[in-house]
Amino acid sequence: MSKIKILTIAVIGLLIMNLAVIGFLFLRKPPMREPSHIPPEDRPKMIIIERLHFDKDQVSQYEQLISQHRNMIRKLEEGIRNTKNSLYSTLAEGSVLNKDSLENKLGDFQKQIEETHYSHFADIKKLCKPDQVNYFNDLTVDLARFFAPGKNLPPPPRD
Repeated sequence: MSKIKILTIAVIGLLIMNLAVIGFLFLRKPPMREPSHIPPEDRPKMIIIERLHFDKDQVSQYEQLISQHRNMIRKLEEGIRNTKNSLYSTLAEGSVLNKDSLENKLGDFQKQIEETHYSHFADIKKLCKPDQVNYFNDLTVDLARFFAPGKNLPPPPRD
């Protein structure tokens, strides 16, 4: 075989491989991405509305629940901040007398936050119509991640 035939076969092979790669890049399904225009604090809300298939009336009631929930959590987080300030100020004072009671108070605040989250989701379940309860039950698997420190939200389900 002459060098020209080998070179021609190699060029055609490379051309076919390039077309295959380009075709793969353009024809594959794009990865699921969250819309960037939704603020991070509203992403759990949008996921819940979508996954539970809420109607307009349910969305309105849900937004009221969110407002109440956020107010309660803000108050509890403010209590945590104030208690932590008191706790760490004992380091400067050299006094450890209040340390245990302040640590217990922090634990109580955290317990109240978890109770508030649980109550919030129980209220959301009450908003569900009978045909939406199965969607809610599926959602409960992902609830812990909604409030994880890194806020790793679960991907929306693929229908």
